[in-house]
Amino acid sequence: MGKNELFIKRVYEIINELKLPIIDERVYDKSKFSSKNALSTVLFRFEEDESIIRGFLGLAEYFHSIVIKEKDTFYITGGNTLYVLESK
Repeated sequence: MGKNELFIKRVYEIINELKLPIIDERVYDKSKFSSKNALSTVLFRFEEDESIIRGFLGLAEYFHSIVIKEKDTFYITGGNTLYVLESK
């Protein structure tokens, strides 16, 4: 199992643990995601520290938002800010 696969698996485990809603390829057939309307974008890069994932997903709890997965990247919207989690 590659590094990206382990990253995605761990994100899903924490999402299930926190009982957060997620929209991913299991839910939709094709999507278009535009980040151009966000006033700011905050990028979280996972390297090896799981606290990055937990901090990112904590924002979904805080904003009562959903997590959106597109390819190997996760997104959360909060106000006019787009939060992005990706693996390095």
